[in-house]
Amino acid sequence: MSSRKLCLIAAAAMVFCGGARGQQPAAEPAARTGEYDVKRESNVIGTVVAYAANSKAAPFGARAAVQTSSGVIEVHLGDQRLLAANHFSIETGDTLRVVGENLATGSGRLFVARILQKGTQALAIRTARGFPIPYVAPRTSQAAATHRGVA
Repeated sequence: MSSRKLCLIAAAAMVFCGGARGQQPAAEPAARTGEYDVKRESNVIGTVVAYAANSKAAPFGARAAVQTSSGVIEVHLGDQRLLAANHFSIETGDTLRVVGENLATGSGRLFVARILQKGTQALAIRTARGFPIPYVAPRTSQAAATHRGVA
């Protein structure tokens, strides 16, 4: 009797587990709208027609209107303090090469820069995953001494 029960249990296990082998593997989740993806990056080369160090609308930070061969695009350049700390100045008439992605925002489309190049100077504005590189203020010797309790 026990061998019969064992055979029934083994047969039931085979029946129930056999269906699992026929299942399709889970599909990779699609990238969310508005999420940066390096696979969708493109290069844009153009002339700056307008520049604002601080935008009034989100995403906040420096923005430039760049005239390309296909028209004017709005480019988000990240934190102005990061640009200034790296001696990266942008003025109207400058020619820029921008590596980034065109993303949809609430008010339209915005080209989000990851790498910005002007002449021979290049600056990373975002990480490869699309996160803005934060500006970190340099510590002066006075501030460092105060923090340690020396001054």
